[in-house]
Amino acid sequence: MNSRPASSNDPDPSGKRSLFARFLGLVEWLGNLLPHPVTLFALICLGVLVLSWIAGHFEWAVPDPRAEGTDGRAADGMIRAVSLLNAEGLRRIGTNLVTNFTSFAPLGTVLVALLGVGVAERSGLLGAAIRALVLGAPRNLLTAAVVFAAVISNTASEMGYVVLIPLAAVVFHSVGRNPMAGLAAAFAGVSGGYSANLLIGTVDPLLAGITTEAATLIDTDYAPGAGKEVLATANWYFMMASTVLITVVGTFVTTRIVEPKLGVYDPSRAEDGIEDSTKGMGALSAEERRGLSLAGLTVLLLIGVLLATVLPENGWFRDPGESESLVQDLRPLLKSVVALIFVFFVVPGIVYGRVTGSMKSDRDVIDGMAQAMSSMGLYLVLVFFAAQFVAFFKWTNLGTITAVVGADVLQEMALTGPIVFIPFILMCCCVNLMLGSASAQWAVTAPIFVPMLMSVGYSPQVIQAAYRIGDSTTNIITPMMSYFGLILAFAMRYDRKLGIGTLIATMVPYSIVMLIGWIALFYLWVFVFGMPVGPGAPTYYSVGG
Repeated sequence: MNSRPASSNDPDPSGKRSLFARFLGLVEWLGNLLPHPVTLFALICLGVLVLSWIAGHFEWAVPDPRAEGTDGRAADGMIRAVSLLNAEGLRRIGTNLVTNFTSFAPLGTVLVALLGVGVAERSGLLGAAIRALVLGAPRNLLTAAVVFAAVISNTASEMGYVVLIPLAAVVFHSVGRNPMAGLAAAFAGVSGGYSANLLIGTVDPLLAGITTEAATLIDTDYAPGAGKEVLATANWYFMMASTVLITVVGTFVTTRIVEPKLGVYDPSRAEDGIEDSTKGMGALSAEERRGLSLAGLTVLLLIGVLLATVLPENGWFRDPGESESLVQDLRPLLKSVVALIFVFFVVPGIVYGRVTGSMKSDRDVIDGMAQAMSSMGLYLVLVFFAAQFVAFFKWTNLGTITAVVGADVLQEMALTGPIVFIPFILMCCCVNLMLGSASAQWAVTAPIFVPMLMSVGYSPQVIQAAYRIGDSTTNIITPMMSYFGLILAFAMRYDRKLGIGTLIATMVPYSIVMLIGWIALFYLWVFVFGMPVGPGAPTYYSVGG
């Protein structure tokens, strides 16, 4: 009899390793071989420099697919690799190292949005709103309310992980249901539905900025300010529909698959003091309810002011020139989304904080912003190296050459139609198992796949929407996801012997059903019904203009 103790690093605490458990162990082992994402980007930058020297030495070149007369097109109609390991290349690196970082599109947008989110989080508004949504739901809609609240919580970054997931376990336990089912449902909504939302969150401008940078490798009209850049609202319509899908799928899997499999909860398996660890997650106080009411009225007032600047033909947020369409007319509004996120979080957050006493002066507001910025230290380091990689890749023409060659391969394989998104989404799923950060993964893959799929006729907005499906659905089954350890710790409060394999096995049904359902929605939305994935987001891209 195998008596080895269970541990958080053991894929199967029972000691019997099934084929699936061995697969999960292999995934974890391979993931652990990867260096830190910052180190990975630094190594990739060095790799690009070496590869540029090789490509330049052997004079790699491909025919330029852009139309004649396009800005940046070589006179001989060829795209040639450029080496950066020479005097001219090193001068270019040295003189642009700082501007590569400061001009990186996602940097400013994410930081500004998080300033507002930090105030709302520091005041307690976000936590109270999530608790009110879940605790106020009717008993028969509890599961759907948990999943829906989990998806919406992505607007506030890690709030769903820190507040909602343990809260869902407590709520399920309090009504006589298995707390692990509540935890799984919330985890599926927060992480599996990471890209779905009714609102524009911090991930939207982050991914849009990376997509914009990648699209400029093949079309400079996508550069910021050039008129075609990918906006934070690029996938808004599709992600609103995805919120409904994830809520339905998460509810179905929880009630029909996961909860029956978990069975009746055995409280003897819980750690000591579990009740004490969940204090502060109960019903809202009178002050909190009053604060939420006034914060809600503040949001309605802000919406009214916003409508007053949009609805009149000469409104402040409308294009003062002649516009060919409503989307173009409202382009100033769409480009102001990050500023609006800031305002719509700061003002209600201050109102809530004043009512509840969590924000008594301007110092508390500043502390909230500062706390949000202090949590971005690792992100800033990551962005520095990611920005260098994107710049190097662009200067060397390796991204464009790879895109042209890849597009030719897709055409030879007859994968230029909508079917091309199936292998692309599955590839994103697999990469996400090893590289859990959405921004890090997209920063690596976007410079290759955005130009490649643009070359076969698809817009960067649609490509980004497809990427978000693959990135989200495998978040819940990879130990490489940054919050996976935290979720495991929450789960072990209710089952001391729980291991990684058990948690992943619980989440696998969500991952599979979400992936199938989300791909089906993508094809129906984009290619069957022909609806845009976001405001002013075309489905197709015309190569050469």
